[in-house]
Amino acid sequence: MRPHPDERLAARTVGEAGPRVVFVHGLFGQGKNWTTAAKGLADGHRVTLLDLPNHGHSPWTERVDYLDMAQMVADELESFGEPVTLVGHSMGGKVAMQLALRRPELLRALVVVDIAPVEYPLTGGRTDDDDEEASPFGPYIAAMRAVDLGALETREDADRALREAVPSRMVRSFLLQSLVREGLGSGGGWRWRLNLETLERDLGELRGFPDPPPGATFDGPVLWVAGANSHYVLPEDRERMDALFPSTRLVRVKNAGHWVHSEQPEVFLETLRRFLHTVEGGQ
Repeated sequence: MRPHPDERLAARTVGEAGPRVVFVHGLFGQGKNWTTAAKGLADGHRVTLLDLPNHGHSPWTERVDYLDMAQMVADELESFGEPVTLVGHSMGGKVAMQLALRRPELLRALVVVDIAPVEYPLTGGRTDDDDEEASPFGPYIAAMRAVDLGALETREDADRALREAVPSRMVRSFLLQSLVREGLGSGGGWRWRLNLETLERDLGELRGFPDPPPGATFDGPVLWVAGANSHYVLPEDRERMDALFPSTRLVRVKNAGHWVHSEQPEVFLETLRRFLHTVEGGQ
């Protein structure tokens, strides 16, 4: 169920003029994950960073559903009154693809980062030799819910509590961005900005990709960015991607896994800049 219509997604915009670019993050993320890219584009673009529902500063909902999220993002895009380039990573990439297939008039172009329009296994990985970056999302949620927030004194305590379930320091740091302390001093209480209970219950929904409307395609330009070390975009995904998004260009970024834009920020930004230059025709 969506929040009340008056409740809007949390958004922050950088840049004062130029074509609009909108970023949507992946599971456990928030808009500020895209800050480096946004600052890199702000000279010549208006860049909006959205928090998806149940994440960051956006409202919590009673269920997690791609079509609901796509509609909420569409509501934001409608308020701009002009088509945008929509960039989505992982879960946010699926939201962006669903929106493009249902409301193509809202988009100038689409950028999908390390995700495909397919269903994923519960582990997140899709090969027999998946490494750690193939994100076991269920165990991550269980580990976050198991942290005794009342006993926490420092963020380092939470980091230690997550270490066994989340061995990667990079991933722990990413998850802990959503752990916040309210109030001042030692009396302040800790809480997760993530709606962990609902995300855990509906994790199966996030693995999938709802069927598009019959015959739906997005015919505008699409940049598909994948990490060369990631298993989220496989060669067999190309046929499905091309069927739904006929004008797709795939770029694989070397020395990057699932979090392409964090692991290779300069390469990612340059790839995105070149795409925007082509799409915007020198605007």
